[in-house]
Amino acid sequence: MPKRIMTIYGTRPEAIKVAPVIRAIEEHPELESVTVVTGQHREMLDQVNEIFGIVPDHDLDVFAHGQTLNGLMAKVFDRLDPVLVDVAPDAVVVQGDTSTVAAASIAAFYRRIPVVHIEAGLRSGDISSPFPEEANRKITSQIAALHLAPTATSRDNLLRESLPGETIAVTGNTVIDALLHTVEQDIPYADERLLETERAGRPVILVTTHRRENWGGAMEGVGRALRRLAERYPEHLIVLPVHRNPIVREAVLPQVQGLDNVLVTEPLAYGEFTRLMKAATIVLTDSGGVQEEAPSLGKPVLVMRENTERPEAVHAGTVKLIGTGEERIVTEVSRLVDDATAYAEMSNAVNPYGDGRAAARSVAAIASLFGIGERLPDFREA
Repeated sequence: MPKRIMTIYGTRPEAIKVAPVIRAIEEHPELESVTVVTGQHREMLDQVNEIFGIVPDHDLDVFAHGQTLNGLMAKVFDRLDPVLVDVAPDAVVVQGDTSTVAAASIAAFYRRIPVVHIEAGLRSGDISSPFPEEANRKITSQIAALHLAPTATSRDNLLRESLPGETIAVTGNTVIDALLHTVEQDIPYADERLLETERAGRPVILVTTHRRENWGGAMEGVGRALRRLAERYPEHLIVLPVHRNPIVREAVLPQVQGLDNVLVTEPLAYGEFTRLMKAATIVLTDSGGVQEEAPSLGKPVLVMRENTERPEAVHAGTVKLIGTGEERIVTEVSRLVDDATAYAEMSNAVNPYGDGRAAARSVAAIASLFGIGERLPDFREA
């Protein structure tokens, strides 16, 4: 009888990264896939499921505007537990570091169900940054039976925490599998202005900002920096798909109002975002996933954070940490615009995050957990 593997996810970034694994589980002759979405993000989550042809078996529908982290966690516990009892999976798969991940891992652990953690071992070294993600992933590492580390650096982090080496597989990051699948599809833009921008061949600075630890004054400074850059480089178009959180909008949007070369859009569906990222010249972000994706497309990434749990691309030279200071943001973006050598050094760096076979390595490791197959060789960075 096939082993029943339940994958639980709740946000768009999780959906992107679990989708290749779910597809690989479905194709394995001795594994049965069960998918559960918490709905921590709603519309954006549904868009990714549609791209990859995933119809969730269970939807916990926990999303609510303005709910607290504790309220969210409580809903996941309450609504997931009956599903665990009813389905009785042989393993639960979670991805990354969201509140969904922490709650689902604890709920499965309390039911004595083995937890498989995709993207295990990322560490910033600061429990408060990113918040609450650093704590969520450390909690999950203490519970997981199988750690699917994306890189050797992540594996080494887990080993330093005294986790058994035999429970760790280095897979590469599944986001690269998802990205390579999606960019081949030439998904159309819903916003006609983006298509016009692409056709015009205008240089694009793509900006995303949403992180909780940057709310308030820091994010207002990001907005002021964007205004200064737009005024300094009128030939460039700054494209800002703005997060729906009103705290983000109230901090950033007043700073960029009235600028002809700042294009504010609603959050983009994943397929549209990958197309825009491919067309962009520079990426300015505080996102974790974008740090992994953009280098695969040869894009320099400036990260508006003080630290990162993804140091590999920093070491490779394709990502640079610049913090959230207004002056530093303006300086670093200007350097890439004005200095062709500096731009070339970042855009030609090698992406250390994957080769498009992370899902195959992940599912082989899951099968090996049950003695029905052998692991594939670990991913090795170029």
